[in-house]
Amino acid sequence: MLANLIASADVTAARSLIEDNGLTFEPGFDDLVGVHEQGRLVAVGARAGRVLKMLAIAPAYRGGSLLGEIVSALVARGIEAGFDALFVFTKPGYAGSFEALNFTLLAEQEQAVLLEFGNGLKRWLAGNSAWRRAGVNGAMLVNGNPFSRGQRALIETAARQVDHLYVFVVAEDGSAVPFAVRWRLVTDGVRDIANVVVLDTARYQISAATFPTYFLKPDDPVEVIRRELDLTLFASQIAPYFGIGRCFVGNEADDAAARSDKEAMQGLLPRHGIAVTEIPRLETSSNGNREQGAQP
Repeated sequence: MLANLIASADVTAARSLIEDNGLTFEPGFDDLVGVHEQGRLVAVGARAGRVLKMLAIAPAYRGGSLLGEIVSALVARGIEAGFDALFVFTKPGYAGSFEALNFTLLAEQEQAVLLEFGNGLKRWLAGNSAWRRAGVNGAMLVNGNPFSRGQRALIETAARQVDHLYVFVVAEDGSAVPFAVRWRLVTDGVRDIANVVVLDTARYQISAATFPTYFLKPDDPVEVIRRELDLTLFASQIAPYFGIGRCFVGNEADDAAARSDKEAMQGLLPRHGIAVTEIPRLETSSNGNREQGAQP
């Protein structure tokens, strides 16, 4: 019988089952549910926001209906909480099990896959169909935390090289400046550039904050896996819909995270037919201001 696992003893039992399955127990969840057989916890799963995680079934009970029971319960709770679509990150070998439960595979990497319940991506793309443009199209991802003169210069440079430039603003509120403020700063900041279209990434940009690692090994390169999965999602689902064939990235030599993102883009996006163009950042001039570097 399925039950909410709230008592400390139930949570301890859930941790044991999860870890016995070679997974990592990750504190921080909205729902934790399980199924008991003869007083023993044999299946468990959790939901954190719109992400289902820590799904584990005792070996003797695999192959039956327990995964479906756990997932259905968590999906129902997620919908009750107001989420119209939910995600599962897991190992590639388990993708088929979730597809059988009406999840759609969105992106895959050698060590991880992302699946969605609810067709949210299709609805998000359809909702932005009016912004599709013919021609040579490019894209840039900006955080806008805050939107700077340097980011404006990068967008101007990129926009001159394509017919239309899609500027995607990171929607997740994980930075000091709320999304609503960042969105206004970016849209106001590029309003005069006629061939720029500003869109938000909605929930289709995989951040470190939302990427669960319970199914990975302690020595797995988590950031590499997350970046590759995120870029694959963009390259295989979003870019084709908008006809994007080029991506632009700034040359931030003193920003380690930005360098890693750039290198990941240069390594992965061309495999999907998307060229990556690096734009020199603003250089400091003699008067202390930054000026645009040489055009690529």
